[in-house]
Amino acid sequence: MSGAGPEVRVAAGRVRGLVEDGVAVFRGIPFARPPVGDLRLAAPVPAEPWDGVRPAVAFGPPPPQSQMLGLSQAGNDGSEDWLTANVWSPDLGARLPVMVWIYGGAYIFGWSGDPAYDGGVLARHDEVVVVTFNYRVAAEGFGHFEGAPANRGLLDQVAALRWVRDNIAAFGGDPDRVTVFGESAGAGSAAALMTMPSAAGLFHRVIAQSVPGPFLSTELAADVARAVAGELGVPPVAGELARVPPQRLIEAGDAVAATMRGNLRWGQLAHTQTAFSPVVDGEILPAAPWRALADGVARDVELIAGHTRDEYRLFIAMRGDIGRITEEQAATALRVFAPDPDAYRAAYPGAGAERLYELVYSDWLFRMPSLHLAQAHQAGGGRAHLYELTWPAPGMGGEVLGACHGLDVPLTFGNLAAGGLGLLIGGSPSRETADLSARVRAAWTAFAATGYPGWPAYEPEGGHTWVIDAKPEVAAYPENTSRALWAEHTFGPLPLCAG
Repeated sequence: MSGAGPEVRVAAGRVRGLVEDGVAVFRGIPFARPPVGDLRLAAPVPAEPWDGVRPAVAFGPPPPQSQMLGLSQAGNDGSEDWLTANVWSPDLGARLPVMVWIYGGAYIFGWSGDPAYDGGVLARHDEVVVVTFNYRVAAEGFGHFEGAPANRGLLDQVAALRWVRDNIAAFGGDPDRVTVFGESAGAGSAAALMTMPSAAGLFHRVIAQSVPGPFLSTELAADVARAVAGELGVPPVAGELARVPPQRLIEAGDAVAATMRGNLRWGQLAHTQTAFSPVVDGEILPAAPWRALADGVARDVELIAGHTRDEYRLFIAMRGDIGRITEEQAATALRVFAPDPDAYRAAYPGAGAERLYELVYSDWLFRMPSLHLAQAHQAGGGRAHLYELTWPAPGMGGEVLGACHGLDVPLTFGNLAAGGLGLLIGGSPSRETADLSARVRAAWTAFAATGYPGWPAYEPEGGHTWVIDAKPEVAAYPENTSRALWAEHTFGPLPLCAG
């Protein structure tokens, strides 16, 4: 490493990064050409070579962001070079395990430059090479338009993983020990990648944190696309939509999502807050992950899957609805999502309206999809390890948010004082919090290095689960009541309904 900063040669040219707290950091390296102009709404194309040494000291700009959930990332400065990667390496001359992070954001927002995803702590303390990257979201990445490849956001992820395979050795990483990890939409993406032919062989292990259940059928996704195009007054074909400025296309998707609750044709999707998810198109994504894994598609890929205990409470709080959920809202949620509404009420006899509402949303959106992913992988001959985070968020009142969605992210990265999701931890992390984060990081990085995170693999009889609390322990799966209610349910692509 020179005084001017560490330099590395990648396939497209040389890059110069920085050294931060003993870690070599490279930001904003293009892994694909900007998806604009002739490449708009197209599959990613490898980055063009450059001459000289390219500075790699600043994150690339975020892709166009949805405002639907009020959580979009920093604004774009007008640059279109969205498809960039970032690397943190503690030793450029080593051959260390590689952990590739896929951000969440409901498939509609997110950015690898979020401070919560800084890989410095993981790389420095846990001896791994960390990679993060951008991928297209919302209508740009997942709008199912005629003449455009399906699941462009997932194809961006495949392109980033190919870049890792071809270049990570130059950063001290081992291309034969690549772990993909992600939370929420990042976990759903990781589950999809396990089943995609184009991603086969690009990674060896997966950590899927809070896997979301919604995947869309082509019929439903095409109907959503027609609604988005209708909002713009153009046909739902790529050639026409490519003439629409990217942010305007995103805004049209937001307008559709804001009014979709009454759309009976969209069924369960209409009761969520986003109109976009991966599409089971039969080619790029041949089947929903649960079915594909049960068929043994990725039996050689080792898996950790899990969820938080109180997944949906964060979203209730974000809407200001804590303490305000009515019996009518609970009845609607049970009717729309529960396998058997009466059985739900009987299984949770002491639960009031808000508790039932939170439970069924948590189960349908994250808890049961995560459990079923581990079960499907085990049934298909793969090895899966299961966890549940039960430790309550200290930063915003544990009694209010509990072990809510997203709380695992600061624990995973060790960025306990970062903004955004770091607010769940609080401004001055306690020793207990720091110790718990260290234990989570140690388990994740041990898995990345060896395939064993420190607790037994899931199997139906014992259901070994790492229960992550102030004092983590291995126990039977804690949510057996919900597990029984959803035992016969199949998570598959959401259909377009009659009506």
